[in-house]
Amino acid sequence: MSTAAPLVSRIATLDDLAAVLDMMRAFYIEDRLCFDDVATPRAVSALLSDPGCGALLLLGADGNDGYMALTRGFSLEQGGHHALLDELYIAPTARGRGLGAQALEIASAQARLWGMAVLRLEVHHHNPRAKALYLRAGFVDGIRDTLALDLGTHS
Repeated sequence: MSTAAPLVSRIATLDDLAAVLDMMRAFYIEDRLCFDDVATPRAVSALLSDPGCGALLLLGADGNDGYMALTRGFSLEQGGHHALLDELYIAPTARGRGLGAQALEIASAQARLWGMAVLRLEVHHHNPRAKALYLRAGFVDGIRDTLALDLGTHS
C-alpha cells in the first residue's frame, strides 16, 4: 500500500445532496443495501439539516473520494451517548491508498469532539476487507448479531 496524502474532509451541506446520493447509490449496490428513492434522500437531508443527528463528511480534496456518515446514538450499555459510524464509503478509484484508515481517525476525532466515549460501527459479513481495516484500527468484534425490524414507517 502506498502512503496517501493527508485526507481532506469537510462537513457536507444540503448543496452536496446530489453528489452524496450518487456516491450512496454506488456504495449501496456494492454493499448489497437497498437504496430507497424516497426514504434515503429524506434521511440524508435530515442528517445534513440537523447537526443534532450527526454529520456527513465528504472525503478527498474535491469531496469525491468518498463519504462517511457519523450519527449520534444512546445506549445504556455504552454508558450513554455514543457515535455510530453509520456509513463509510471510499470510491474505487481512491482505494488502496490508506484513505479508509485516515477516515477512521477523522471519525474518532469527531466523536471525541462531541464528547463521546465510544465509536461504534457495523460491517457486513461479506466485506472482510472492511472488517480487517476496522480491526487494525482498534475496533473490537463484540461477537454479536445485529438484528433489525422494519417498522414500515419510512415510506
